[in-house]
Amino acid sequence: MPEARGRGRGGAVTLIAWQVGVGAAVLGIWQAAASAGLIDPFFVSRPADIARRVGQWVVSGTIWPHLAVTLEEALLAFVIGVVLGVACGFTLARLPRVSQVLNPYIRLLNALPRVVLAPIFLLWFGLGIWSKVVLGVTLVFFVVFFNTYQGVRDVDRVLVDNARMLGASESDLIRHVFGPSALTWIFSSLHTSIGFAIVGAVVGEYLGASRGIGYVISQAQGTFDTTGVFAGMAVLSIVVVIVGYGVSKLERWLLRWKT
Repeated sequence: MPEARGRGRGGAVTLIAWQVGVGAAVLGIWQAAASAGLIDPFFVSRPADIARRVGQWVVSGTIWPHLAVTLEEALLAFVIGVVLGVACGFTLARLPRVSQVLNPYIRLLNALPRVVLAPIFLLWFGLGIWSKVVLGVTLVFFVVFFNTYQGVRDVDRVLVDNARMLGASESDLIRHVFGPSALTWIFSSLHTSIGFAIVGAVVGEYLGASRGIGYVISQAQGTFDTTGVFAGMAVLSIVVVIVGYGVSKLERWLLRWKT
């Protein structure tokens, strides 16, 4: 057992080393191409300049208020979208007739371009955080909904019938049968939903806001500050990686009963 754990830790370290190596190689090639004049810095900034700009923002503290606003909007969109997606997914999966009736309308709503809806949400909810939250919810909801729906429907019918024979109620089935089965599907959607929640917040800020990372990127683009645009995207990427790591840890803890 200790040897197995050692091999597991060694494999994880090797994986991280490869991931860091690939990222360093891409940044190195990017920096070298920009320094050699193969890439015009006016259109694509240098990694060194981007890192310097992010460092200036962090040290001066100018980025923190904007990051806090974006994270607040993304967190609200993520939580509301996940709760609604899981609840609707469970409900429609357990009501197949209702699911068949609503299926074309759900697909129709999912096909609507969210970027087109963003100005409408700004008109309805104003320039505050809620227009960004609603936009983020529309992105998160459908990802979680479809995964939850499929996860519940994929439960082995024999297992459900056996649980019913033992006297399990509908709430018991949801708690002990459908819930654990759908968890894998739900967590699979959460990794994607994190990015979508942040995308919704940033797009809303980009179209109309006075604070947030999307606002910072919009201002930088308006002054042809390519480094500022890439620095804003770099900050968002770092946040997504950190939050995604936390979700992965939570997933492993909740699904520790699975082999």
